[in-house]
Amino acid sequence: MSDYQAMQAELTGAIEAATDVGALEALRVAALGKAGSVTGLLKTLGGMTPEERQTVGPQIHTLREAVTAALADRKDALEGAALEAKLANERLDMTLPAGAAARGSVHPVSQVMDELAEIFADMGFAVATGPEIEDDWHNFTALNIPETHPARAMHDTFYFPEVGEGSAQRMLLRTHTSPVQIRTMMEKEPPIRIIAPGRVYRSDSDATHTPMFHQVEGLVIDRGIHMGHLKWTLETFLKAYFERDDIVLRLRPSYFPFTEPSAEVDVGYKQEKGRRIVGGNGDDEGHAWMELLGSGMVNRRVIANCGLDPDVWQGFAFGVGVDRLAMLKYGMDDLRAFFDGDLRWLSHYGFGALSVPTLSGGISA
Repeated sequence: MSDYQAMQAELTGAIEAATDVGALEALRVAALGKAGSVTGLLKTLGGMTPEERQTVGPQIHTLREAVTAALADRKDALEGAALEAKLANERLDMTLPAGAAARGSVHPVSQVMDELAEIFADMGFAVATGPEIEDDWHNFTALNIPETHPARAMHDTFYFPEVGEGSAQRMLLRTHTSPVQIRTMMEKEPPIRIIAPGRVYRSDSDATHTPMFHQVEGLVIDRGIHMGHLKWTLETFLKAYFERDDIVLRLRPSYFPFTEPSAEVDVGYKQEKGRRIVGGNGDDEGHAWMELLGSGMVNRRVIANCGLDPDVWQGFAFGVGVDRLAMLKYGMDDLRAFFDGDLRWLSHYGFGALSVPTLSGGISA
């Protein structure tokens, strides 16, 4: 028996006698590691003559292959024995209660949209929807914002590439849900009472703005409609949403191309523990006014653009950000977190998988 064969027998014997994976790993390092005995033999091949290498080389390689194969076989045997022992000793107690399963959560935007639908349904409003990819006419022109109107600069619009020179309307991502109002007035006979919730898009991004956000707009078209109807609707809506009877509104004259007269709507609030609490009179001590939404009487030109007679039909409209409503009611301070999909953030603010609001059961119950 050659020295290499004797070394092979000694190493494979030690490998067969290894009783656990740790001992086997130590043998592998001693034989095949950087400073191992078999590795040392392989390094001597470089200093041999071609004749010696031709004779000794195959014996060293046979030794390495035999040791490698023995290590793999013994490792499989030890791991199999360990698994069998674990299976034989482990028991599953079927009487123990099951662990809590991970589950999702309702999103604040979905929750608020459900709340708005419930509140306005109680006031006789239907929910209307429309396409998010709109044409220029429905998004701007029909709303008294012609191509040269300076009000278009108020909207940072995402336009689609023009299809060709002969295309009648340029397509875009809607900048508000007002096109839904236009489509409704063109398709339905008055009287009309709708809200139009949905996603809208503008090129803007910071802690309180995102390129895609959510908006709800309201529209009433009927005979004899005036600003008093608008104010009552907004007061009733905000009292139900914030679940407070002390909501005080302040209407400030403003400008929107699609309403005349137009009004910015402020609500009274106070700062409490770093959070804005809506309620109270903004002129009272410790309170202030905060702009919340825009509103006004529907412009006669808009009514006429939809094929209705403005001498017969009047109406009011308003719009507010759904994300902003959620931030105010639930104390959130960064709009960007709405789109992170972090369940820890949702659970921190009390949102759960079964949080389904109803007026009869309480919106925040």
